[in-house]
Amino acid sequence: MPTTRRQFLNLAGGVTVAGTIPVVTLRPLQATPAMLNAAIRNIVGEAQLRTGRVKLDIPPLVENGNTVPMTVSVASPMTADDYVKSIHVFNEKNPQPNIGNFYFNPSSGRAQVSTRIRLADTQKVVAIARLSDGTFWQVAAEIVVTLAACTEELN
Repeated sequence: MPTTRRQFLNLAGGVTVAGTIPVVTLRPLQATPAMLNAAIRNIVGEAQLRTGRVKLDIPPLVENGNTVPMTVSVASPMTADDYVKSIHVFNEKNPQPNIGNFYFNPSSGRAQVSTRIRLADTQKVVAIARLSDGTFWQVAAEIVVTLAACTEELN
């Protein structure tokens, strides 16, 4: 059965309208402890996480979660044979569990990152350092936030 010009235009217009409808993907408004663990395992794989060598300087109580100062440093000589390859920072309740990834080499001089982060709520922040020998070191801190950031409210 031949298609008329009117039927063709109706079909083409329907496809065009369908193409302009946004695709909505649903995800939790905040990360969960399971998402935190999955994000960490994505970085470290099956390697053992050791405690120590990493220092996380972040206030334990913050009034406003929009700008939380944070410094992560790792005790390392930063020589060609022994240096920090990367630092990864994770959180427990923000919309995304991975706050940031920072990469180093022996020429970096020191393994330290200072920045400001946003925290959606009272939560745990975890910093993990990957050393050149393939080991992973971690530190965690519980941060109390009185005024949350990163919140998305649906009406």
